[in-house]
Amino acid sequence: MLKKDILELCLLHLMSQGDQYGYELLRRLHAVFPDVQESAIYAILRGLCREGYTERYQGETSGGPARKYYRLTEAGRAHCAALLETWRGTRDALSTLGIQ
Repeated sequence: MLKKDILELCLLHLMSQGDQYGYELLRRLHAVFPDVQESAIYAILRGLCREGYTERYQGETSGGPARKYYRLTEAGRAHCAALLETWRGTRDALSTLGIQ
């Protein structure tokens, strides 16, 4: 699994816990992957929407700009499960080789 796939899996997993707004997703991913550019995360989010794995909508405003929220679709849940299965296979293969 490449880093983009791992980031995609992380984003889908976070959205599986409920609707999230873009900056919150960015903040949570950046805490774990500080070297990843903000633009790369937003590009993955746009791609997930384009592929139909997520939907984007505007939330209520509270004095500032409207937040863009993301929600997981049924196709996104299936894609997340497939990525998770691939991740587990990769992790197990590396473990078999003694790579921890």
